[in-house]
Amino acid sequence: LTAENLKREAEFFARDENKSFERMYGWAWFLRLAMELDSFDDEDAVRWRGALEPLEELLVERITAYLPLLTFPIRTGQHPDTGFALGQVLDYARSRDLDELEQLVISRARDFYLTDIDYPVQYEPSGHDFFSSAWNEADLMRRVLTPEEFSDWLDKFVPKLKQQLTDGTISPVSVSDVTDGKLVHLAGLNLNRAWCLQSVANHLPEQHPLVAAIRTNAREHLVAGLAYINSGHYEGDHWLATFGLYAISGVGM
Repeated sequence: LTAENLKREAEFFARDENKSFERMYGWAWFLRLAMELDSFDDEDAVRWRGALEPLEELLVERITAYLPLLTFPIRTGQHPDTGFALGQVLDYARSRDLDELEQLVISRARDFYLTDIDYPVQYEPSGHDFFSSAWNEADLMRRVLTPEEFSDWLDKFVPKLKQQLTDGTISPVSVSDVTDGKLVHLAGLNLNRAWCLQSVANHLPEQHPLVAAIRTNAREHLVAGLAYINSGHYEGDHWLATFGLYAISGVGM
């Protein structure tokens, strides 16, 4: 994370032909890195944080230009999922007091998701998913709505949630081959569901009847996902620790 290396990264991203590169998954994680470094009381972290600034500023410009043009949200269990990225960008905007960016993300989240009802969670996951698009969406909307508003929204979004938390619909999944770079994605899905479900429970009113059940389900997903970290195979080990750390540390909650 030297100034020279990050300068070259910014130059690469600044090219017109690269304006969609890593959009928005990589952008979101980069902004999360900036937020993490802001919290470190360490000389190296201060230097690294300064080195991020050129690319950071460029990505904020890219996001600000892109979101008004995005006609529909991208709903997928892999990198392009809009719900995940918007949640990270919103946290970043609030941490940096970027009111214009914050309001843009909130507006787009409402446009994309506020009227969603009866999400077919039974159709998740697909075979290569490391995200739950449904729960990424919920994890975003709990950032946008008050607890009471969010409770009403969630009840409409997954109206059969009480049943689906216990009938196997929303249950941890197994990985059939940890040496397969696509199939091992499902280990990440467990961790993604874990942090989303926990954050959903944390932002519901305490009197909501499903808080305890959602937290239990989140813990089950966490245990299942952590079991695949450090398997000894590159296909999962090069990224699953990031998901695991995010899930156990409560980042963004």
